[in-house]
Amino acid sequence: MNENAFWQLIGDFTPSTPDPDAQQLAAALTSRLSAGPLATVIGFAEQLSWALYRLDRKEYGRDLSGDSFLYTRAAIVAAGRETYEATLRDPQLFAPYARDFIWAESLLYVPDEAYGRITGEEWDRSTRYSYESYSNAAGWIDE
Repeated sequence: MNENAFWQLIGDFTPSTPDPDAQQLAAALTSRLSAGPLATVIGFAEQLSWALYRLDRKEYGRDLSGDSFLYTRAAIVAAGRETYEATLRDPQLFAPYARDFIWAESLLYVPDEAYGRITGEEWDRSTRYSYESYSNAAGWIDE
């Protein structure tokens, strides 16, 4: 799955009604990805990890716990490509999500849930980039 396909999925399944914690989005994405093929699930996991990794930088995560920072980064992704790219350009756009506890933890589990539905097994997921908070060492270097 390429980056455009990833963002297209996010956009296609973003609900038109309020979606606290992105639970509706996560459920819709899980259902879609569960229809297969497995390569799409793996590609989605890679793109999600890359998107979260790119937001794993000091200018966004100062003074946030690891979980709060991760769930807030997921909310930026859940908000869609336009919001995501704008936030990459302007870190100030991250602040309201962090301040108001706008989280999308459920988005993190989409690939694992879809994998389990397809294979009947738990996924010991390993992606090229870690989405865990503070894993992007280059993003935390003092300049």
